[in-house]
Amino acid sequence: MRNRSRFLIMCFAASLTVAGCTSGGPAPAASAPPTGSAAAPAPAANGAFPRNQTLYTSGTQYGPPANWNPIREWDSATGTKGLVYETLFLFDPQKGDFTPWLAESGSWTGDNEYTLKLRPGVTWSDGKPLTAEDVVFTFELGKMETIPYHPLWTFLKSAEAVDATTAKFTFTKPNYQQWANHLYSRAIVPKHLWEGRDEKEVLDGVNEKPVGTGPYAYQSHDQDRMAWVKRDGWWATKALNLDVKPKYIVDIVNGSNEVALGLLLQNGLDLSNNFLPGIANLVQGKFGVQTYYPEPPYMLSANTAWLVLNTEKKPMDDPAFRKAMASSIDMKTIVEKVYGNLVLPASPTGLLPQWDKYIDKDVVAKSGFSYDEAKAKKLLADAGYKDADGDGFVENKDGSKIQLELIVPNGWTDWMEAIRVISGSAKKAGINVEPAFPEYPKLVADRGTGKFDMLLNNERQLSNTPWMYYDYIFRLPIQKQQNTTNFGRYENKKAWDLVRDLDNRPTDDAEGMAKITSELQQIQLDDMPVIPLWYNGLWAQSTSTVWKNWPSAAPGAPKNAPTLWRNWIELGGIYTLTELQPVAGG
Repeated sequence: MRNRSRFLIMCFAASLTVAGCTSGGPAPAASAPPTGSAAAPAPAANGAFPRNQTLYTSGTQYGPPANWNPIREWDSATGTKGLVYETLFLFDPQKGDFTPWLAESGSWTGDNEYTLKLRPGVTWSDGKPLTAEDVVFTFELGKMETIPYHPLWTFLKSAEAVDATTAKFTFTKPNYQQWANHLYSRAIVPKHLWEGRDEKEVLDGVNEKPVGTGPYAYQSHDQDRMAWVKRDGWWATKALNLDVKPKYIVDIVNGSNEVALGLLLQNGLDLSNNFLPGIANLVQGKFGVQTYYPEPPYMLSANTAWLVLNTEKKPMDDPAFRKAMASSIDMKTIVEKVYGNLVLPASPTGLLPQWDKYIDKDVVAKSGFSYDEAKAKKLLADAGYKDADGDGFVENKDGSKIQLELIVPNGWTDWMEAIRVISGSAKKAGINVEPAFPEYPKLVADRGTGKFDMLLNNERQLSNTPWMYYDYIFRLPIQKQQNTTNFGRYENKKAWDLVRDLDNRPTDDAEGMAKITSELQQIQLDDMPVIPLWYNGLWAQSTSTVWKNWPSAAPGAPKNAPTLWRNWIELGGIYTLTELQPVAGG
């Protein structure tokens, strides 16, 4: 999930007015947010929202809200999971801590047995009690083959409601890392409303009347927005003394460059979770816009952008060629010129800064890479790649031409500029790489079937475990259709065995995890199945005209995730809503 608007680099005049920008990204929604001079977006279809009680956001929704189905974590209306449907635990990616949420506690009570205790007194928004039957039912939906968490049942043997607040899970093997991820990722649904739905409805149903345990309920929606209203009786108010502050949350469908900038500066948005190039001009100017950090990189890191090489094609099937390609990439130019220092260059391992304790510095010092044109040329020559015809580009070892295509979706302007840089620096090293910009649906189709040379990808977000990262790179077996992992179709049985070994390590076994990740890093840097490039930011720009006390690095400020991105509310976004403070007269 990209979680960003496809904006062009903004044209900032001294007054930061938009002038002379062109639109190369997707068109705005049919009913785009207004661009007039009003201080707030137009009212919803059924009436205005009091500005001083309403939090306006954007950054996740790329079209009119179409479903409220928490099983569809990738395209349900922003807030469906997190504001309405909740998870058993929360995970703080900054501290690496789990917090019991719907669950009061959970622990391994046997080698292959996990016992979960629910909080007493939690009710659904229709007044029915949350019980262990709901939890078991939710996980058992995964037995349906099309449900995204169906692979859980390759190692989960059974789920049983022992009593109203106790659930017991029995496994064929204790995949601790995966299970820990499920504990804060699965949105629990009410059995009394979902039982009887067939597989197609569970996966594709619109779920027009969402009933959850969370602090908000459906209020209204329109072509250009999703509106939630605070409800009475949220369990956490009594149990944890937590209270979400905005009465209404209105998420605006992402529109054009000009719309997003105008809304932010006119206080029509309180929190923009869009990728917004040129943010330094806003933060450093007196425009009332703030980010997590007051200086580069401005944002927390959220995921790693990789260069994925199709290892089933020549010359990408050769580790020596892949290593030469890695040394040919001018990351400094990408970070400074393309992103204006909004991103950080990745470690050669690609592990996010929050996972720094798992990086083996000795392995990186011995086998890591950096931009070095001369080294790239030497690696090519030593591996037998020569420029026999004098055109400036090396040929394959059999003398055939190397003509490679590097693709990103049309309209993703930062990535389009990045691969132009990658192409240019690769050509200087003697590798003929041309950038290309297919439409997103074609790229996804070609990526899944292996009909590409090279592409950029960043689909694994920060999580509780680096297992998720290595599962993405090394997962086997290779399928005819690779939809979610190992797009480069790299095969290394030893690496995959190590990934599975990592999965079987308890989450508190930091030493054991570090030992395995060290071995995986050595394989990764020796073979270079993917090339880590940079860390994409947790894009977040906020204003304090209506709401204050936003998360930031400032002393005393909240340190939560300042975002409503899908799947991030359970990573701390909910605390952002509880710690906001209204501005008097806002």
